[in-house]
Amino acid sequence: MKSLQKSNLILEGNPERVLCRMFIPGEEELIRGTSRIPQVVERCLALSDDEVTASLERIMPFFEHRHRDISEKFHTHFHVATKLLNTGATHERQLLIGAYLSQEYAIEGAAYFNPSIVPYPEIVSPNVPQQFLMTVRAVGEGHISTIVFRTGRVSRSGIEVDPASPFVTTEATRSAVLRSRMIHRAAIEAGVDTGDLNVVLGLLPEKFSVEDLSAALTQLDTSGLRNAPSNELMSVISHIALNCYEIDFPEKSEISERVLWPTVASERRGMEDARFTMMRDGEDSVRYRATYTGFDGTQIVCRALETDNFREFSSMHMTGLGAQNKGLAFFPERIQGRFAALSRYDGESMYISWSDDGYHWNHADPLNTQRQWWELVHEGNCGPPIATEAGWLVLTHGAGPVREYAMGAILLDLNDPSQVIGKLKEPLLRPDAQERNGYVPNVVYSCGSLIHDGTLVIPYGFSDWKIRFATLEVDELLERLV
Repeated sequence: MKSLQKSNLILEGNPERVLCRMFIPGEEELIRGTSRIPQVVERCLALSDDEVTASLERIMPFFEHRHRDISEKFHTHFHVATKLLNTGATHERQLLIGAYLSQEYAIEGAAYFNPSIVPYPEIVSPNVPQQFLMTVRAVGEGHISTIVFRTGRVSRSGIEVDPASPFVTTEATRSAVLRSRMIHRAAIEAGVDTGDLNVVLGLLPEKFSVEDLSAALTQLDTSGLRNAPSNELMSVISHIALNCYEIDFPEKSEISERVLWPTVASERRGMEDARFTMMRDGEDSVRYRATYTGFDGTQIVCRALETDNFREFSSMHMTGLGAQNKGLAFFPERIQGRFAALSRYDGESMYISWSDDGYHWNHADPLNTQRQWWELVHEGNCGPPIATEAGWLVLTHGAGPVREYAMGAILLDLNDPSQVIGKLKEPLLRPDAQERNGYVPNVVYSCGSLIHDGTLVIPYGFSDWKIRFATLEVDELLERLV
């Protein structure tokens, strides 16, 4: 396309952005054994005071500039690891023991790719540079994927991305959270008596904690129930509680410092490919929602993220046929009163899926996309649909010969997105010579784009390694969607 341009701006992971994590000798991430903490502590206690002082003088200057307060982290790790040990150590010796029980983790050390971009804050005027927030899949040692954030601006003169903070943090308040509609749906699927369940849920708000639930059950007069709350019901609720959580980062933290790190068992090996969209539910109600893939090392699950401010997040496990496999992407608004999403539940084709609550995706109807040569292996979306006057614009990806990933585009009917009304007959983007080599060769892939002032802005990862931007005129693209 004549207006398609690739920017010279290339973003890559910074291996100097490191977390200070707990290290348990003998229980390394990939080679599990028996903890050797007592032996390490004993050796540290045997050091003389002069040796302790000399060791700290060597250690602290090398690490303190890489973290906001490395001393606090060392002391935290000391107290966590030795709470069952009576060490009698001095403050200085505790600091050294904590250093031996710490390790750095470069969250972006292996790869930095698959971005998603949303207006943040909301678009004000087409003649004013639009601020945006971009999420990135960052990969570190052991192929653990996390979600990190960048900010920037887009205007007619180009794209600017703000420098990321040199510091990163996963420190946040984490808590289990339950929602009435999710529990109700899970109970139906488990065959639990929903009549009794509705009595219990009627005592609680839409969102509540496990403690709130326990208090409600304690106060409940079970004479109004056909059966007292069963072990089966409590098992269902407990399972949901283990898979839904909230994160609250400190207000003083910068957006680019915040790292969404695996929290529940279903994502312990990674949080992959967040697809964010700015959702409207009424004129004044705006919320950011995303899907992402949780990976536990052997299985994947489709999860949802919600936030108003990119500081407080809710994460939930989604259910139903449409939420199977990877690559669910939300539409940014309800369609005829229902939530809609693009799905690839079978792993190779695109579907339109529907939900009454935005969490359980009952149906998945196939999209007739008439596959081209570059997407015969499989196809899927490259992020949430974008509303245009002509229809829902969907960027797609397809795998072709030699497992090359290319990007395309389709157009869906605004009122009935199950109808494909346009499609590019050739790839929109393919890896060029500069983009072919990396962590996974021959790949271009995006998790979300935006339109500003008539220009489509596409951030994309290449070869699962680095990030680049492409732009083109929306009108030209729409003319080619036939």
